[in-house]
Amino acid sequence: MIIEKLIRRLKNDPDYGWESSYTGRDLFVVAYVRFFQLLRGLFLKPFLKQSAGLVFIGTHVKVRHGYQLTAGKNMILGDNVEINALSTNGIKLGDHVSIARDSILFCTGVIAQKGIGITIGNRTGIGARAFLAGQGGITIGDDVITGPGVQIFSENHNFSDLTQTIKQQGVTKQATIIGNNCWIGGCVSILAGVTIGDGCVIAAGSVVNKSFPANSVIAGVPAKLIKNRDSA
Repeated sequence: MIIEKLIRRLKNDPDYGWESSYTGRDLFVVAYVRFFQLLRGLFLKPFLKQSAGLVFIGTHVKVRHGYQLTAGKNMILGDNVEINALSTNGIKLGDHVSIARDSILFCTGVIAQKGIGITIGNRTGIGARAFLAGQGGITIGDDVITGPGVQIFSENHNFSDLTQTIKQQGVTKQATIIGNNCWIGGCVSILAGVTIGDGCVIAAGSVVNKSFPANSVIAGVPAKLIKNRDSA
């Protein structure tokens, strides 16, 4: 298949292949959508800080402060994605990163408190309706898979002083780090200051409020260790 070979070349993966057969109509629709995504990407590309390869942009995508967005090869932004890169370090996306439809990535909440930024590694896919709040800094490694509705935070409101409103007490920024080769299930919430080691698996619906070492399988509200992937 010509399209399959083209994707294999774009991904620089000689082992890439389709496990299912597709009709000519299927392939036409896929190619049609990708073609117009590529055209939109050509219009956006000059407004980015840096882009190393092709850019595929869905419909109704909003990118603010694109001069602080760095993209690697073959970035894909699905329909209705919103990105606001205003921050100290900006947003940096590695090669072959995809952000699925309806996702929101931003780095600065209150304009008076400039945020840190978001970094996403190579070949990582962010699922639909994700919410990444990079005020305190979010780092996601290579080859990470996330399900739909994932929320990642890096800032908390202070609330200890009963003489002031919570709004008046400001915030605490804490970097959130996710290692390489992790699988994060749908609707997982990862709170500020958490570090997730390489190779972790997080069950759908979990709320992660503490750090876990590499190869942990975790689940629950709050999330707890279920087992280690490397255990016998």
